[in-house]
Amino acid sequence: MSDTDEIVRIAAKGDGVTANGVHAAGAVPGDRLSADGAIIPGPHHAEPPCPHFGTCGGCQLQHADEPTLAQFVTDRVVLAAEGQGLAAQVVAPPHLSPPKSRRRATLHAARMGKRVVIGFREARSNRIVDMAECHILRPELFALVEPLRHLLARWDRFAADIELAIADRGVTCDLRGIAPDGLPQIEALRDFARAHALARLTVDGGDGPLPQWEPEPATVTLGGVPVALPVGAFLQATLDGEAALVAAARAWLGDARTIADLFAGLGTFALALAGPAKVLAVEAARDAHLACQAAARAHGRPVFAQHRDLFRNPLSAEEIGKFDAVLLDPPRAGAREQIDRIAHSTVERVVYISCNPTSWARDARRLVDAGFALQELRPVGQFRWSTHVELASLFVR
Repeated sequence: MSDTDEIVRIAAKGDGVTANGVHAAGAVPGDRLSADGAIIPGPHHAEPPCPHFGTCGGCQLQHADEPTLAQFVTDRVVLAAEGQGLAAQVVAPPHLSPPKSRRRATLHAARMGKRVVIGFREARSNRIVDMAECHILRPELFALVEPLRHLLARWDRFAADIELAIADRGVTCDLRGIAPDGLPQIEALRDFARAHALARLTVDGGDGPLPQWEPEPATVTLGGVPVALPVGAFLQATLDGEAALVAAARAWLGDARTIADLFAGLGTFALALAGPAKVLAVEAARDAHLACQAAARAHGRPVFAQHRDLFRNPLSAEEIGKFDAVLLDPPRAGAREQIDRIAHSTVERVVYISCNPTSWARDARRLVDAGFALQELRPVGQFRWSTHVELASLFVR
């Protein structure tokens, strides 16, 4: 075998790649390819812990050991930057969330003959992998899978999504694509919620979520403040991943007096940074905006929440120039229009949190062309064994 047969890196979608560009699904650096394309495992090839791996689309990299996972997370961020001709002055060691740490997930459920199947979908397929175990979900979430099978067995035909999240007082369970038909099913839903001490149970048969159970308003604590948790609101995937991103923001913006938090959501960063800093929290989703606003007011945090669609109506360069710093955490598509306004402003510091290294790198190029330096990058792998990678970055003019 030649050196070109050795896998040298993992590509963005999880395939192993040789030095001459040959892709091999299921290979990791250090593996070799035989003449017929078979994988000869190397020192970094791990035994996947989950029997569903290879079929379930929830994980792509359980066959990679810990150093390889860490290198993949770093490479996804660094190579995206290099693709735009950028290099950070400092690249921090990556943060990896541990197994069984995911606090939110959307599972899928359907009746298949006499069985109710629940799980993630297969890779590149709509078929549901009937979940017998899971090594990424928090135990509190996985513990509901079998009881949910018994609950949903009361429905004859259905295809549903199950949104689970860990809130302050238990798990929220929001069912989409299903609705109770008559008193027995209503009672079954409430008995299920009561038996498992849920924080909330809603159903949505197509007309919006209808509450079936919520003894007290469901909340999630952000920055030490309990915030109302609307159905479908965004949460960072793991508590430790959230802490790593917030720690980066605090380290870089701790001395700022005024901060604009753009795409603020429920206030994950705004509430953590507020006091003594004054924070403008801008968010387009009305439920999230109102939740952040109410929490800040109730607990005396210096956060001014503004309901505004930053894609249609980005903050102007003049508005941005009134702040010491800007933090933004946009959706996967990035924030091109808002970045253009930031680039033309006089603001000195920008903290950019991203869940998509590719769109982040395009926006980063625009900031650097406008006179910013990419001072630090912190890769974050919240979605363990997944190709989904996040990051925190600091730009200084």
